[in-house]
Amino acid sequence: MHRLIFIVFFFLISTSASAQTWEVGAFVGSSGYMGDINPIRPQKFTDFAHGAQFKRNFDGYWSAKLAYMSGKIQGDDAKSTNPYQRDRNLNFYSKVSELSMQVEFNFFKYLAGDMYSYGNKRFSPYVFTGIATLSFEPMTKHSGEEVSLRLAETENYTYKNRTISIPYGLGVKYNIAGNFNIIGEIGYRTAFTDYLDDISGRYPDFSVIPIKTPISQALSDRSYFPKIGVPGTQRGDFRPRDTYMFAGITLSFTFVPIQCPTF
Repeated sequence: MHRLIFIVFFFLISTSASAQTWEVGAFVGSSGYMGDINPIRPQKFTDFAHGAQFKRNFDGYWSAKLAYMSGKIQGDDAKSTNPYQRDRNLNFYSKVSELSMQVEFNFFKYLAGDMYSYGNKRFSPYVFTGIATLSFEPMTKHSGEEVSLRLAETENYTYKNRTISIPYGLGVKYNIAGNFNIIGEIGYRTAFTDYLDDISGRYPDFSVIPIKTPISQALSDRSYFPKIGVPGTQRGDFRPRDTYMFAGITLSFTFVPIQCPTF
């Protein structure tokens, strides 16, 4: 999937006009997650995130961007206001890393540093979407030790820790001076998995299936007495996909080809 994203990106930039400009940038901000532990708070950003981007601006409106983003996501039932979640008492944390190819559209004509293209604005709101490849690994602490929830197979299901996602979002670009830009962005990613948090379906019956590890059953049902993890009952919320998100600031530099002005 990484290779496919590179191939598509370089195909796009190789079939465009010579007036294009290159742009590179670095991102810092925050990451968050929505899923079975955080089902309704899209504004819940919890951890530090960083990234980098390599962009080709076709004109003042359209761009193609190759971007790398990395951050941490987490959730904890014990901190929920929902009584059922507090009883369920599941938690996780995970590093998430993505490589994406995105397309941006500026609402105003914006091309930093291009003094020969009249009508450019110094700022512009924009929207974006694309496709990404994602890696993740939900973890937890058990008896003071860090444990992989994926390897414990808490729902008697082996899922992969790599998948694809669909990024989408919006932002605002501002030309600080010359070729330098500052960009504020918020973006969400719909992951093609429901296991970012290791929670998806029902409690398994460990009395009739092989236990993957000695602590699989303990990690599957972490509720206090009386236990709520009755085999076959709901463990997750049955929505098919989890979401993760990034928000922050990018500082970028635009490389503009040297041209002679026309009269």
